[in-house]
Amino acid sequence: MNKFIKRVGTTYLPVEDPRVASDWYQSKLGAVENYQDEDKAILDFAHQSIFLVKAPAGEKNSFKDAKGNEHFALTFEVDGFEQLKEFHAYLMENGVEVGEIEDRGHTGNNFVFYDLDGNKFDVWSELSSTYKELLGI
Repeated sequence: MNKFIKRVGTTYLPVEDPRVASDWYQSKLGAVENYQDEDKAILDFAHQSIFLVKAPAGEKNSFKDAKGNEHFALTFEVDGFEQLKEFHAYLMENGVEVGEIEDRGHTGNNFVFYDLDGNKFDVWSELSSTYKELLGI
């Protein structure tokens, strides 16, 4: 086990317009903006710092896996299946592009969603045991 790295502190996401993207993350996901200039917006979200970095149109955080499928680079966790369903419905009601809730053959269920710039994210119905331990849940 690595004794030096304690957590992932910052995630960088490519966006075409940091101001517009920041507004979207704040209104749709409840992020809190700490800083903004013409090249970036810095948000507090999901116990991380999220940098929305100005990039050329079409840049995304996703990648192709070995089978040629677009794959997300980041999974958000919610607390249980009921919360997963509630979050899925909330995103749909708020005009966010979302996939179907899936059973992928492991513990819990997932779905994907996309931000305004096409960045793909995953949502999992289970809080990790390490996070539960930190919170005393």
